[in-house]
Amino acid sequence: MRPKPPVPFRAHRPRVSAFVVTLLLGLPACQAPDATPPAEDLPQVDRSRAGLVSAAQPLAARAGSDMLELGGNAVDAAVAAAFTLAVVEPSMSGLGGRVQILIRTPDGEHVGIDGSTQAPSSYDPDTAPQASYGYDVIGVPGVPAGLLKAHGEYGTLPRSTVMAPAIQYAEEGFELLPREAERHASAREQLAEFEGSRAYFLRPDGTTHPPGTLFRQPDLARTLRVIESEGVEGFYRGSIAQTIAADMDAHGAPVTLESLEEYEARSAQIVHGSYRDHDLVSLWVPSAGAITIQVLHLLETRDVASMTEAEWAQSLAEAIRVAYVDRPNQRTWEDAERLTSKAYAVQRAELMRVGAWEGSGAGAVPDGHTTHLTAADRSGMVVALTQSLGPSMGSKVASPELGFLYASTLGGYLGRMEPGERARSHISPLMVERDGQPFLALGAAGGGRIPTSIVAAVSRIIDGGMSLEDALAAPRIVPDYPSQTLGGDLAAPPQLEVETQTGMGFAPEVVDALEAMGYQVEVVERTGAFGRVHAVRWNGSERLWVGAADPDWEGAVAVPREMIR
Repeated sequence: MRPKPPVPFRAHRPRVSAFVVTLLLGLPACQAPDATPPAEDLPQVDRSRAGLVSAAQPLAARAGSDMLELGGNAVDAAVAAAFTLAVVEPSMSGLGGRVQILIRTPDGEHVGIDGSTQAPSSYDPDTAPQASYGYDVIGVPGVPAGLLKAHGEYGTLPRSTVMAPAIQYAEEGFELLPREAERHASAREQLAEFEGSRAYFLRPDGTTHPPGTLFRQPDLARTLRVIESEGVEGFYRGSIAQTIAADMDAHGAPVTLESLEEYEARSAQIVHGSYRDHDLVSLWVPSAGAITIQVLHLLETRDVASMTEAEWAQSLAEAIRVAYVDRPNQRTWEDAERLTSKAYAVQRAELMRVGAWEGSGAGAVPDGHTTHLTAADRSGMVVALTQSLGPSMGSKVASPELGFLYASTLGGYLGRMEPGERARSHISPLMVERDGQPFLALGAAGGGRIPTSIVAAVSRIIDGGMSLEDALAAPRIVPDYPSQTLGGDLAAPPQLEVETQTGMGFAPEVVDALEAMGYQVEVVERTGAFGRVHAVRWNGSERLWVGAADPDWEGAVAVPREMIR
């Protein structure tokens, strides 16, 4: 039995979920009970010696931890949670989206899996329509292949067991949370344009479902059952692929049956770095792991532990800006080695401003989206997994009969895409180790805010000595990204957004100090506006895992109860 968590960890009385009871009774793994069980009140911080899962939706966190109860490992837990997120958080991720997975095996090896969406091999960027949503922006989905590759190579439980919770929640329904309902409502007019999207996300009167709705998705449940029984073949070459291809052809979309058949999840290249005697591990493109490591290397050139809060905020903003100048320059492995080089960071740090600027800043900070989960087990296996549809509700298109939305990939959303190219993104799962042992694993949602929020949490813990939960609650700062445009301007101070919603927010004197430095500062109170981090940390002295969900969102941490063998 796990020890009773001390203050400030919130105690709770968990219930064994319906699909675990079903498995214990020896019934088929995907058979559902007569009624959907009430939602469990899970904490946002918890600890366990048997492992845990931190995810952006409580049902997904519990689905993952139930795999640990059944004797599964962290990959089983992460894949179960990810498939469940595709059901219970369909605005942020889904079968039509992309996924990047970073795994630490029990023996300390690091492996990556690239399940990004892809431009079809027949795609012509010179003649393709430019659109912000709709069929023209759809690429080949990667989530099913990515999740199944992870499970097939590193999982231990049967696929039917791992997919059981997702199938149950799609079939029997779940309570729609307020933030999820808000995102549906924000895309109502665009969803209404497409037959499948209208059927799945709008009510007969054309409005979206309010919070608290028992949200059922029977077509999605049928799609998941095909994947559960047929695996990758069923999605990319079988009946699902045929339905996708027919719908794409009817609407002039670039995805074809051949492009689906050609798709495969790949092994991702690992990039390394270090930060104040801690080792850093992340993923090369199409992930942004090299840029996140570069930001930490730049920050390491400053003695941030002795800085004021305003000086720390400036250093973080400047490190992000300088690193993002290099974001378009990620093509070859030589680029990866250069961007993660300490010598290169020292050279580039000369571009980081110290003290006051002259002039005024201007720019726009991109909106956030995506979802992240982190899982760990008692063996030391850890998984950091980020999946996305691109913007909220992705392309806004769902094919009739299938039940899921497609990601936004083409049409200029991610810039020019060449035939067969994988979608590049800010996704950046990160692992931090010390003396060869796990120390911290995390990732974030939030589009361009992903690297910023990850680096802020790492620095708060290593430089500031904060606990995991305090680091996630501490206020964050986001600079604009002038370097995303050709020839990014580093000669003028950026616009800064500073957070007030989470925790206590930045004190007024910090805002005043940043403005005195010459920055144009916008104080933002939007919930979840500064990235949403879900993380686990290894407490070596107590030999247990601590997990935390971003307190500015609806996520949770779930721990296994008594192990079931």
